[in-house]
Amino acid sequence: MIDGVDWQVSPGLTDYESAAADMDGRAEAIRAGVASERVWLLEHAPLYTAGTSADMAELLDPRFPVHRTGRGGRLTYHGPGQRVGYVQLDLDQRGRDVRCYVHGLENWLIAALGRLGVAARAIDGRVGIWVDTPAGEAKIGAIGVRVRRWITLHGFSLNVDPDLNHFSGIVPCGLAEFPVASLRSIGNAAMMEHLDTALRETFPSFLAALGRRC
Repeated sequence: MIDGVDWQVSPGLTDYESAAADMDGRAEAIRAGVASERVWLLEHAPLYTAGTSADMAELLDPRFPVHRTGRGGRLTYHGPGQRVGYVQLDLDQRGRDVRCYVHGLENWLIAALGRLGVAARAIDGRVGIWVDTPAGEAKIGAIGVRVRRWITLHGFSLNVDPDLNHFSGIVPCGLAEFPVASLRSIGNAAMMEHLDTALRETFPSFLAALGRRC
């Protein structure tokens, strides 16, 4: 645990539907006070997810299964080589401010990438985490959350070394004019375990900032 939050890392590839059901059950247990909050790090087999704002016209090539989900946002991709983080916290105890929670997630991911030598940033008016590449700005991470009875569900994804061609089956998050990047594509040699360590090390600061004015 980290500051009372269960820290779970699943090896291999986790089935998406099973993960979604587990996440729902954990949210109910947290709300009932019979389970601790949790950060769950995993990878999925190739798939697309459609958030509550998804425009299915942006599904250009349904080469992988498409899962509708209750998180905010549009279409996104998950697959091997991408770290997915499901963050389940009790905002009833940590501050009932969803905007500040999302802002905190952004800052956490930026801080973790900074530990790996990557200068990442959030950009007003665009979802996700961004980096500079020789071809211009590119998206290296996505955020999509749901809050139910003040328990958070879903969370983020960060691209370590996925097959970036898999993103071409959709318009990622509705932003057709910007490419997608990964640690590998920008020349960073960090592996999944290095990212996990960086996320773990910067997590306490993220928790401490929740509930403050953002």
